[in-house]
Formats: sequence, structure tokens, C-alpha cells
Amino acid sequence: MLIIVACQFIAPKVRVASPLILLVVGLAIGFLPQVGAIEIEPHIVLEMVLPPLLFSAAVRMPTMDFRREMQAVAMLAIPLVFVSAFAVGFVINWLVPAISLPWGVALGAVLSPTDAVAVSIAKRSGVSHRIITVLEGEGLFNDATSLVLLSAAMSAGLAADEHALNPGLLIGKVAIALGIAAGIGWVVGEVGVRLRALIKDPSANTVFSFAMPFIASIPAEHLGGSGLVAAVVAGLVVSSRRAAFISATNRRFTQQNWETITLVLESGIFLTMGLQAFGIVEEAAVFSGGLAFAAFLAVTLGALIMVMRAIFIAIMLAWLDHRRTHRQRRYEVENSRIARFEKRMNEACEVDADMLQARNLSPEHWENALNHYRRRLKRRERRNAMRGSDLDYFANEPLGPREGSVIVWAGMRGAITLAAAQTISTHAPARALLLTIALFIAAGALIIQGLTLPGLIRIVKPQMASGDISEEERAKLLTVMGSALVDTALAQAIHEVDGQTLLSAGVSRTLSRIGNAVSATDEAEGTRIARTADRVLTDILRDASTQSGATSGGLCPECVDDSLEATASVATTSESASLPAKDASSALTSPSDDEGHGTVAMSEEEVERSFTRDQIRELALEAIHAQRDALLQARDEGIFSSAALEGALARLDNEEILLVSSRETDH
Repeated sequence: MLIIVACQFIAPKVRVASPLILLVVGLAIGFLPQVGAIEIEPHIVLEMVLPPLLFSAAVRMPTMDFRREMQAVAMLAIPLVFVSAFAVGFVINWLVPAISLPWGVALGAVLSPTDAVAVSIAKRSGVSHRIITVLEGEGLFNDATSLVLLSAAMSAGLAADEHALNPGLLIGKVAIALGIAAGIGWVVGEVGVRLRALIKDPSANTVFSFAMPFIASIPAEHLGGSGLVAAVVAGLVVSSRRAAFISATNRRFTQQNWETITLVLESGIFLTMGLQAFGIVEEAAVFSGGLAFAAFLAVTLGALIMVMRAIFIAIMLAWLDHRRTHRQRRYEVENSRIARFEKRMNEACEVDADMLQARNLSPEHWENALNHYRRRLKRRERRNAMRGSDLDYFANEPLGPREGSVIVWAGMRGAITLAAAQTISTHAPARALLLTIALFIAAGALIIQGLTLPGLIRIVKPQMASGDISEEERAKLLTVMGSALVDTALAQAIHEVDGQTLLSAGVSRTLSRIGNAVSATDEAEGTRIARTADRVLTDILRDASTQSGATSGGLCPECVDDSLEATASVATTSESASLPAKDASSALTSPSDDEGHGTVAMSEEEVERSFTRDQIRELALEAIHAQRDALLQARDEGIFSSAALEGALARLDNEEILLVSSRETDH
């Protein structure tokens, strides 16, 4: 543990990824004379460490981005694995005839999984979010494809039957394994989030989340599926559903604990990889040709894998560009069809009673038919709007040759390669040589590609991630959130106290960020809602941040101020309609507000006589939930970027945590 902490501390200072430092440290310790050969049971990594790691990565992945990149991910995770594995198999069989084709394909399957360290390096370098999504998606699924192919190749090798490697049979096995795993993972994810919604204690909720990847992977393995894919699918379902079912407090608490667990597991894998190197090299030294021959084979096969990857990705990018053009045509055609459908609907609405009577139709039946077609029209409009949003995403973050070169070079092998290699049967010919090749390629790729990837990014200059949300997207975001707020009980409660305008829900800072959005939605009512605030919530939030910082996801008062003022700053797109970022209670005594919008200033005592603190909190929470639901619906429709949505949802979570913690403090 101390080694992990030390490497995490050193990594930013030397500008090297922590896993690479851990690998070097493990190598140094493993080759010390006082340390003997260390061997870790590979099934510990593949069955106990990998499922939670992949589950955690899937939970962190925005499902909207994964849906958009599903075709690219599928091509990298399945066809590329098969092509690379068979290419390696033919070459190793040609260079070392003692290694038959099935065992060569087994080695190729071992060398196919990519490592997540490339994603962390690329993120730190600031490449576009689309590149990160493709790399993360590939890493989620190619491990499973590789292990299924490895199992089939070993079975063929033990049976000495090369015909068992028939591509049709292999594709069928992979399809069955993926189908079983996807079904089990989906069920576990859907049931799991609903059970977690019933578990109110954050600690118990987190413990249950730790069990979910194993609840998915173990049954999938026993039923002939891929346990890793089951864990990934369960994680993707949790990523999509958790905001709608699980409270913000539990989500924040679970996320923090998962980050710690992930750090320990990932770091442990790289450290043990280095520690095992000496034992593997020692076994290979007795093989004919020794380590020099193993190094030659590793360099040859490593270069072959990279060439195959580059060719495949070049073809994939050309195909994706063709698909984008095809989607654009479909989008335009569907737009014209929708326009014609709307025109026919308008004509149908003008049908008079005589025409209906001539066709033996009652007005009620005709209205029901119109409502049915209106629903169909809305569904078509929603689907086509999603298609248009996807096209905008592809246009704003293109995948060209520069981005493709980063994806190629980021395809480094790592600790999973070594763990999978150790599962190769002891009856395999030249097993020690196969393990040494896997070790040399994995360690060499991590060190060489890991250290040079930032330099490559600086040279090729791919599209980089934009840290700011565009003004157009911000305006749309404000409109969606403002529209959701106007229809809540908050708006209904405004006139309940002697006809005076009062922000009874007390979400002053929450509303200050959407002032102009609400104003645009309902000029008369929305402006009063957004520009009126009470002191009670300000006091509640201050009390909560001071007294319950530890229980509210670790939010300190300073963090609260920063978060709330950051949300308030979103409304600066229209200075005339938004509140200052200072204490929202000043809106009550602002002369301009009183004169311009008919707002009656109310004292804190008057507010408290009208609404209890619990009522204020409940109305505030309802408003937050309404806004979250609106954002989740917008996510499903693909309206906003994942970065904008995650930022807005995180700010709503902060406010919900503060309100809930203040309620616990009061009671």
C-alpha cells in the first residue's frame, strides 16, 4: 500500500503515469537476489480483480457517448481481436514450427487486450472526449473477446485439431458468450439499481455495489457466457439508471469508495506484473535460443500487431465517415417525411362533421385516430432529433488521420495480457517462451508507448477537448432546466402567502443560474420566480455546510460556495435577467426587483411563519428532482454533450446533498 501511495505522489512530479512507475518498481524488486520467483494465480486477476475494474469503468462511462461510438467499439473489440490473433498465430507458427497454429492463435488472443493506462495518459494530455470514449469502450469489451478466443484456441490445441479454429464456429461461440453475458448483465443492472434505491444507508449501499460485478460475472461464467461482459453491461446499466433511482448522497459516497478500490486494484496489478517478471524470464532462459530469441519474437510480433491495428483503424475510420454521410442523407430524408406528415395532420384536423358523417366516423373516433398519429409523429421527431444531435457530435469531434494515429499508438498491452498468458495450459508446447513473449510485449508496450504517447499527441495535434460549454449549448441547458422548474409545486406556492411573490422552495442559488431561461419560458411568472429569493434557504445551506460537511459527501463550506456560485455563473449569458453570484437573499431587498417585477420584500420571520423549514426543503428537493428528470430526458435524446450534462447533474447533486444533510441535522 505504501508503494502505491509513493508512486501516486511521485507520478505528477515526474510526469509519468503511476502504473508505469509501479511496473518499474515491481521489476526492480522482482530481480533482487533476495527475492525469489513470484507467481500469482492468474484466475485471481481474471475472476476477482478484472470484473470490479471493468464494472467501475463502465459505471463512469456516459452511456450517451457509448451509444454513439458503439460501432467503432464493436469493430475494435471483436473483428480486430480476431484478425490480430490469427495474424500472430500464422507468423509464430512459421517462425517456430514447434508451436502449432492453435497455440499461436492462443498467443495472439493473449496479446489482443489493450490496457487502461493509455486512457489515463490520453486524458491527461487533453485529447478530445471522442477519442477517450473509443479507447475506453474498446478496453471494456476486447478483454472478454480475447478470453473467449483464448479458451477456444486452447481447446483446439489440446485436441490437436486445427479445424476447430473454423472462423464460423469461433464467431458462433463468441456470439453465444456475449449474448448470455449481455442478458445476465442487463438483469443484474436493472434489478441492482432498484434494490440500491431501497437501501438508504450509504455504507450498505456501497457494499452492495461492490457485490454487483460478481453477481453478474459468476452466473454468466457458469452458464457459458463471458463474466467480464456481464460485469460491463451491468455497469453500463447502472451508469444509465443510477441518477434516476439512487439518491445523490449514496451516489457520491459510493463513487468516492469505488475510486479508492479502483486505485488499489489497478496499482496492485501493475506491481505484481513486475514482481512476476523474474520467474517468467528464468523459465524462458532454458529454451533453445534463450532470451535473445524471445526478444526477437516479441519485437516482430509487437510490430505486426501495431501494423495490423493501424491498417484496421484506417479502414474503420473510412467506413465511419461513409456511415456518417449515409446518416446525414437519412436525416434529411426523414425531415422531409416528417414535414409531409405534419402537413397531412394539419389537413386532417380541418375535416368537418359532414365529411366524417359521410365516412361513417364519429368525432370521438376521429380525434382518437388523430391522437394516435400525433404520438407517432412525436416519436419520429424525437428519433430524428436524436439522429441530428449525433450528427452534430460527429461533426464537432471528427475522427480523422490525426485522431486515428493516437488511437493506434494508444493500443498498448498491459497487465491483463500477462494474466491471460499465465492461463495457457501447461501442456502447451514452449509455454515458457509464450509467456516470455507476452511479458516482453506487455512491458515494452507500456514503457515505450506509455512514455511516448504524450509526445505523439503534441506532434500530430489531434482535436483537443474543449473545457468550456458553448453559449448556444448553455442557453439550451438553461431553457430545459427553467421549463422543468416552472411546472413544480414551487411555482404554485409563490402566491400562497397573501398574494405576495415568494420563492417558497428556497432554491435561490439554484434558480439564480436559470433566471433568463425561466424568463424565456414564462416572462410574467418565470422572471418573478427566478429573481425572488428568501434568506431561509441561505441559512439552511450555511448551517448544513458548516455542521454536516463530512456527512454530505465531504463538502466543506468553501466547496459549497464555489459550487453554488459556479452554478449561478451559468446564468451570465444574459446579464439583465440574472442575479449576481453574491448572497441570493439580496434579491428580496433590491429596489429594482421590487419596482420592475412587483416583488414584495418579506422578512425571514414572515417567511418562516408561512412555510416551515421542512416544507421549504421538500419544495426545494422537488424542484431539484424535476430539473434532474428533465436533464436525464435530454440525455436520452442526445441534446447536450456529456460534459455539460455531467456538470449540471453534479451541481444539482451538491445542492440535494446539502438540503438532505440539513434535514438530518435539524432532526
